[in-house]
Amino acid sequence: MASPPSSSSSSPENLILVDYHPSGVSVVTINRPGSLNSLTRPMLVDLARIFKSLDGDPAVGAVVIFGRGRAFCSGIDLTTAEDVFKGDVKDQESDLVVQMERCRKPIIGAVAGFAVTAGFEIALACDIIVAGRDAKFIDTHSKFGIFPSWGLSQKLARVIGPNRARQASLSCMPITAEMAEKWGLVNQVVDSPHVLNTAIEVAENILRNNRDMVLRYKSVINDGLKLDLNNALKLEKERAHKYYDGMTKEQFAQMQKFISARGAKSASKL
Repeated sequence: MASPPSSSSSSPENLILVDYHPSGVSVVTINRPGSLNSLTRPMLVDLARIFKSLDGDPAVGAVVIFGRGRAFCSGIDLTTAEDVFKGDVKDQESDLVVQMERCRKPIIGAVAGFAVTAGFEIALACDIIVAGRDAKFIDTHSKFGIFPSWGLSQKLARVIGPNRARQASLSCMPITAEMAEKWGLVNQVVDSPHVLNTAIEVAENILRNNRDMVLRYKSVINDGLKLDLNNALKLEKERAHKYYDGMTKEQFAQMQKFISARGAKSASKL
């Protein structure tokens, strides 16, 4: 069972909520259910600021992002589209997806209901996705004449394959939770009321491991995905050598002690 939050904060209009759990998990909630969690520019800027802050907070080990109500996020609020799209798109400090990609902490998307266009792109910026059975991922860039700028045109094809991505993006075909799990877009599908708790449990399971190595492992996986396999393997070797060269005898002793203790605990269960 996921642990309850010990503290919380919110944006001025309570459209973005942040709950801090004692386990080290923070839950970021998009809280505009009456508009299916569509995003205005102030909300986007606030989300970018929050992810940058969580990345720098030593008490936070993992982040869950969730949308309250019937949608994870239905995309940009098109009544404020000009404000969003003609804003400073080169300002990376206020770019939500850039800040999510820079975040060293694992990000788990808890997707229930619709994840449409910008909401789909936010989901793709997560490291792990837990989806509800009612989840639908929809790319409507082609329908509304919006040019993608948060990576959907490039990331989706690399996850589900170019043919499926072309069909989803050019026809605006919904990808159901069942399809998303089959195609490798989401990690697991659960009953929709359990999406948030399951995502928190996934995050808490991650944080039971060596937190420093969790950050390093996420980094080498994500950085390696930007390279061809040969250079990605070289990157892993380089970082491994740097890591072990920097370890002291005391750290090696602690590692051996930890491994021995875990081994003894496992043996006692046989």
